[in-house]
Amino acid sequence: MPAPDYAARFREIRDKVESEERLSLDDGIFLYDPAVPLQEVGQLANLVRERKNGNVGYFNINTHLNPTNVCVYRCRFCAFRSDLRDPKGYVMSDEQIVERGREATENGCTEMHIVGGLHHKMPYEWYRGIIELLNKTYPQIHLKAWTAVEINWFEFQTKKSKQWVLQDMRDAGLGSMPGGGAEIFHPEVRDQLCEHKANTHEWLQIHQTAHEIGLRTNCTMLYGHVEQAYHRIDHLIRLRELQDRTGGFQVFIPLAFHPENTKLDNIKKPSALMDLRTMAISRLMLDNVQHIKAYWIMLGIETAQTALAYGADDIDGTVRHELIYHDAGATTPECLSVDHIKQLIAEAGRDPVERDTVYNHVHREPHDFTKWTSGAPVSV
Repeated sequence: MPAPDYAARFREIRDKVESEERLSLDDGIFLYDPAVPLQEVGQLANLVRERKNGNVGYFNINTHLNPTNVCVYRCRFCAFRSDLRDPKGYVMSDEQIVERGREATENGCTEMHIVGGLHHKMPYEWYRGIIELLNKTYPQIHLKAWTAVEINWFEFQTKKSKQWVLQDMRDAGLGSMPGGGAEIFHPEVRDQLCEHKANTHEWLQIHQTAHEIGLRTNCTMLYGHVEQAYHRIDHLIRLRELQDRTGGFQVFIPLAFHPENTKLDNIKKPSALMDLRTMAISRLMLDNVQHIKAYWIMLGIETAQTALAYGADDIDGTVRHELIYHDAGATTPECLSVDHIKQLIAEAGRDPVERDTVYNHVHREPHDFTKWTSGAPVSV
């Protein structure tokens, strides 16, 4: 396409965004063309970010808990999983899990992010018991737990419905769900990455069911492996269509693929330019999702900070004890201090605001950082 045509086509998209019209599949694919200046795509995404979230950069204080890495699936992109008899394999005891909760409380965490392997020797009751144990011991901490892939496994274990499993977990203390396991929805790609685990229909149905019973969830996309621009935009549109029906997604997180120690280690990880373009296009395509998160663990601190000018309004949190992406070669720190996070957001020209998992303001006692309450929902 000649340069003048690129400019005219981009003006059409810009006019759509400025008038709050929805972008199409073709619009999204066009924005992935390297000939379209990244800076202009970023500026357009920043317009939407400011419209939705003002000048704020959100963060939270959280910890991760991965109760086991033993998993029945062998996804090609995963460096975290282990076989049952592998020396790397582990299962956390109740004492270790309670200790992680104690540490979280003492460090002022408002959230525990709980995901792990699908251990074929551990019954559903063990997974449910983790939620119940933490909820009873540390009731103030929000438990964001179990991807749709795990919920699908629990369906298999219990021979119960999605709604039964989700409601049972909610009764045990589940507060919300993370967005993992989405990877790429299109079967051309999904079948190459993870042909045996929960398919696209199951993933979407589980999140829809969660929304219908009042659980808020996150949504994600894993990019930078064997997929193309078409597959990414198709993925975003499927998320957008579900959000039209339910309104239950609270934040979207684009996840950059880390190939080290995976079965796809011949692939070069996405560049910072691809990270920023994907962030910006996600903000433009997902017009009905309020928040876009730059997950610093995967992007790297500098790229995540820059992403606050490319559509992202959230930088995640302190992220204590993250294992999954560090096993895949992430070289980011294993935890950031609150002061460091605030500094990163401020350096990017944004106003740091602490939020809880479901995007309420967090208020802390001035003389005791570990004591906090959730306030009103965040708003512009």
